[in-house]
Amino acid sequence: MTTFAQLPLKQLQPVQGQPAGDAPTATSGQNTPTDQPAVEAPEFSLDETITELTGTALTLIKGLASTWTLVQIGVVLLCYVAARVVSNALTPALEERVRRIESQPQLLRVLVIPLRRLTWILFALSLWLAAYVLREVTWPSRSYYIGIAATIVIVGVVISLISRFIRNRSLATPFFYAAWAVAALHIVGLLDETLAALDAIAFSIGSFRLSLLAVIKAVLLLTVLAWVATIVGNFVERRLRQNEDIAPALQVLIAKFVKFTLLTIAVLATISAVGIDLTALTIFSGALGLGIGFGLQKVASNLISGIIILSDRSIKPGDVISLGDTFGWINSLKSRYVSVITRDGVEYLIPNESFVSEQVVNWSYSTRNVRLEIKFGVSYEADPHVVRKLATDAVTQIERVIERPAPVCHVVGFGDSSVDFVLRFWIRDPKNGLTNVRGQAFLALWDAFKANGIDIPYPHRQLIFPKDAGEPAPKATPKRTTRRGRKRKTVA
Repeated sequence: MTTFAQLPLKQLQPVQGQPAGDAPTATSGQNTPTDQPAVEAPEFSLDETITELTGTALTLIKGLASTWTLVQIGVVLLCYVAARVVSNALTPALEERVRRIESQPQLLRVLVIPLRRLTWILFALSLWLAAYVLREVTWPSRSYYIGIAATIVIVGVVISLISRFIRNRSLATPFFYAAWAVAALHIVGLLDETLAALDAIAFSIGSFRLSLLAVIKAVLLLTVLAWVATIVGNFVERRLRQNEDIAPALQVLIAKFVKFTLLTIAVLATISAVGIDLTALTIFSGALGLGIGFGLQKVASNLISGIIILSDRSIKPGDVISLGDTFGWINSLKSRYVSVITRDGVEYLIPNESFVSEQVVNWSYSTRNVRLEIKFGVSYEADPHVVRKLATDAVTQIERVIERPAPVCHVVGFGDSSVDFVLRFWIRDPKNGLTNVRGQAFLALWDAFKANGIDIPYPHRQLIFPKDAGEPAPKATPKRTTRRGRKRKTVA
């Protein structure tokens, strides 16, 4: 069955026996592919295209003057009003039901995007229904403009839905305009001529021919395949993260392997679709490998180091690490670098090579329990046994300090003015910071010692003045010298 989208304007001619004054419809006596030899690419002629456009415009203007054209315009307006009324009646109830699944944001987005375009969806359906009814009860030409309107509306709805589902706006915007351009050329019947013109702009290298049309097709195909590969890769990564039986490092490794494989397939499929022989890439791949070996040593080293890190599971997302002056937790593992977030919110992108060649302190490698210690001193008048018990009891009251292993306090020396102690305790969440829990421990000791009358000694300084410090010092009499440099006697 021929659809309205398959009836370009330039192919419509009056049918014998059709009522006069109606809009044109498709002819039945056009040449079939068997009547003329097939050609690989139609020749593009600007003069013929302009002539065809002029004839099409005159045909449209002539068709607009008929009674049935006005009737079709009225049907289109009536369908829009009906779709608007039905949409206003259904939207509130549907929105209320959609809000009940806020816990599933992906499904919510899939339902909200079509719901916001419910008017246009109903408008397109009503137009198709009206066109079908008119084609059944009268001449097909009397529903032609309704079919064109339905085609335009449904194309607009589909393009709008797809563009909204594309999260990357830098890809969604070009897709929106490119899709509309292709749809408009197809509706007016100039798509074949446009493709022929783009195919005519080409250059050849030996037996290889590359045209502008092939480049556009390659870019579009690569964009679509890369987008699909990214979506599939992200889906696999989310599913892997939900599987607790797989180690985090192995989850990242599998997810990266899947993404890399899908992107490689997308690139190879695009190259094959354009018509480039993959065997011709052998020399290029050899040159690329040589360039990686000499010019991209750091990049290759980071890539290989990333694979090593994921394989030996030395670090994984969520680990608390120290590398040089950087202390934080690992946010993500990338192919070239590791993202580390510090307590002050700064995100460091550290090359993978650093984690292989430098010393890394992983605070949560085998277990997330971390032991901290603080040092303090008390007066010699305090009982050390009481001080030890007060210190361990005080630090146990801190929320982040765990009970097992239990905190311990030891005497480590007798200082000049204090008995020195060290207090050691364990926490399970080093990701939440170390300095803050040490500060809480010091405050807990301060409160406990103050409540029990235990003094924390501090250095004193005593200044001693001589007895005659208040008497003024005698003034010194300057000595005089002669011209010859001899000293004169001091005059009292």
